[in-house]
Amino acid sequence: MTAISKDFCPSHIVLCGGIGGAKLALGLKSCLGSEQLMVVGNVGDDFEHWGFKISPDLDTLVYTLSGVSNQEFGWGRNGETWTVLEEVSRLGGDDWFRLGDRDLAVHIERSTRLDQGETLSKVTQDLCKAFGLDYCILPPTDDRVRTIVETNIGTMEFQEYFVRNQCDPVVTDLRYEGAEKSRLLPDISSALLNPDLQSVIISPSNPFLSIAPILAIPDFQKQLANCRAPRVAVSPMVGARAFKGPTAKIMGELGYEISSFTVASYYSSNLIDGIIIDTDDADLVPRIEKLGIRTYVTDTLMNSFDEKKRLAAEAIQFAESLGE
Repeated sequence: MTAISKDFCPSHIVLCGGIGGAKLALGLKSCLGSEQLMVVGNVGDDFEHWGFKISPDLDTLVYTLSGVSNQEFGWGRNGETWTVLEEVSRLGGDDWFRLGDRDLAVHIERSTRLDQGETLSKVTQDLCKAFGLDYCILPPTDDRVRTIVETNIGTMEFQEYFVRNQCDPVVTDLRYEGAEKSRLLPDISSALLNPDLQSVIISPSNPFLSIAPILAIPDFQKQLANCRAPRVAVSPMVGARAFKGPTAKIMGELGYEISSFTVASYYSSNLIDGIIIDTDDADLVPRIEKLGIRTYVTDTLMNSFDEKKRLAAEAIQFAESLGE
């Protein structure tokens, strides 16, 4: 769909960021038709590099759901080549952020159209169509939102922290620049207000880096808090470890307990009705449920396609049980 139809009323919304989010979105795609699912991707990671506007999480969703993602890296395109990157490096340019040739074509197209005044949501929908994908992937806003990381060595944007510095600095605070004044996309607002909405699922993404930039948009948080559909989070934690990335590291650096309990309390019963946690964390059930949040315990690892599909199906079923 190149534009959101006025008749499009998804029954399920999933909030995504990073590889974990894309994995669950792929599982949900296998369970739900394109008319049933709206995927909202994080834009706090967006930045400019080599003069191009790059939306890493939105691109990971498009590549993953269209079947062209690089399975080895978990990001970027399959069959990628690196001619431009190698030449830029040879010329002495910045090569810390790896842009493949095919990936670069997407950034060129996006940048050209954004510079011409088109919106990020429209460009993203057209990219979905170009990749043969009829599912709805949207940014939460067409306004600029950036995750700013305060660290022991200074302030930096997300990609500088995550890629250039390999998450090594100690995180002391996080800000979501621009979120407070950003406007929630009307299509997402309508979907959240739809009385036939059956679930809002928060994927097992980093709560601080991938989901918080979405929740920091005032109208999004307000409408999610008032949403009548069951709201379910999937924890990215297994014990004191995260599936991938610096979730556990950041939890500890910000003074939180490193566990799924923190994920549940971070979202709170104001924003979620239930949380899916791993079997290794079954002992946390009583503590989490004291927060007013229901729990569902299962194997949350998604190493295979079947595991992605199973977890997605269980998330849908859990949401249904909460709505009964």
